[in-house]
Amino acid sequence: MTDTVKYVLDEEAIPKSWYNIIADLPEPPAPVIHPGTGQPIGPDDLAPLFPMALIGQEVSGEREIEIPDPVREIYRQWRPSPLHRARRLEAALDTPARIYYKYEGVSPAGSHKPNTAVAQAFFNKEDGTKRLSTETGAGQWGSALAFAGALFGLPVDVYMVKVSYQQKPYRRALMETYGARCVASPSEETNCGRAILESDPDSTGSLGIAISEAVEVAATNDDTKYSLGSVLNHVLLHQTVIGQEAITQFGLADDYPDIVVGCAGGGSNFAGCAFPFIGEMLRGGNKAQFIAAEPASCPTMTEGRYAYDFGDTGKLTPLVKMHTLGSSFVPPGIHAGGLRYHGMSPLVSQLVASGHIEPRAYGQLECFDAAVQFARAEGIVPAPESSHAVRAVFKAAEACKAEGKSKAILFNLSGHGHFDMQAYTEYFAGNLVDQPFDAAKMDAALAEVPEVAAE
Repeated sequence: MTDTVKYVLDEEAIPKSWYNIIADLPEPPAPVIHPGTGQPIGPDDLAPLFPMALIGQEVSGEREIEIPDPVREIYRQWRPSPLHRARRLEAALDTPARIYYKYEGVSPAGSHKPNTAVAQAFFNKEDGTKRLSTETGAGQWGSALAFAGALFGLPVDVYMVKVSYQQKPYRRALMETYGARCVASPSEETNCGRAILESDPDSTGSLGIAISEAVEVAATNDDTKYSLGSVLNHVLLHQTVIGQEAITQFGLADDYPDIVVGCAGGGSNFAGCAFPFIGEMLRGGNKAQFIAAEPASCPTMTEGRYAYDFGDTGKLTPLVKMHTLGSSFVPPGIHAGGLRYHGMSPLVSQLVASGHIEPRAYGQLECFDAAVQFARAEGIVPAPESSHAVRAVFKAAEACKAEGKSKAILFNLSGHGHFDMQAYTEYFAGNLVDQPFDAAKMDAALAEVPEVAAE
């Protein structure tokens, strides 16, 4: 059989609860530290930024957290997302591997991001929030929150990393179509933005800078809360609908993954797919290999330090223990804007440190090479972020061929690249280049990482 096989569940199979991996971790997560006191933070410290329901989820140790009916009802528009068996790709790679991909590009915003955007908008609306502020890299998260804000009548201000703002005008247009306001970051609207521009008028921006701007807006306006599209526990929690559905779908396929792959910038799409499988393994179930693919030009897990650091450049956020390149590190302007973050989810970082997750770093060109080959076999154009997962799958499939082993490989195709075609245009024109990683800049940024007694 050479065509793609699709494993589709009835909408009644949408998970009724989110899965919280904290309940199954061998060790509890490191505490979040208040940068002023050096002590673990409490709910009141986060209240200016988040509604209490999300704060409760952030610190919860319960294995299952119920999905509210209004959120689950909205999920029905695109969930369950399909699981594809990529037989045409297997043939093109001449591999004995069985390759599957969970396709999150079927959501209205074209990526996995609405899984948490809808939930965050719902809990903010319930709490009486009048406006949301956020950051976005490539625009997938900004588009998703703009979509969710429209559903719940919440205005959204999106601070978009300047290089992506310039590279991806159609992402901006999508946000504006949903009713959001999109601002290039660093901007003149915040103290943090103005300070960055004063020191570097030509700054291309970074997710760390954009987070500082969005946090500053929320912290200085009583009617506004902050929404984050990755990194934090509650964000990863909401994404676990992906992996839970995939477990059920593998049952339909009478198979189980030996390898689970995802791209990783802040960690949400990777965790959403992988955490339910890791949880089964931690509870004594099937074992698998878990690979997190990141950019070689922003190698947070493969080159960064596992330490307490700020989540933003302006040092407005609490300190979390994570893999970091330093909060002042500004990555090169690669097209995978959603992966240009100096840090990594504390939960993903903890599992990397414990050896449960294996990070891999890939260059921009080899990822686009793989994405084009994938598109020509399967018909779906991956987002630049997702192309890193595709590249990791190719490497795993090559290893299966060399070893003569038929392993099942699952990866999360976290979004389509329909709004990223300028990147593909540059690739075909030969204008796309690998952006070098500047280790000296990382060292300088890591020199500013604060010392924390809790370490």
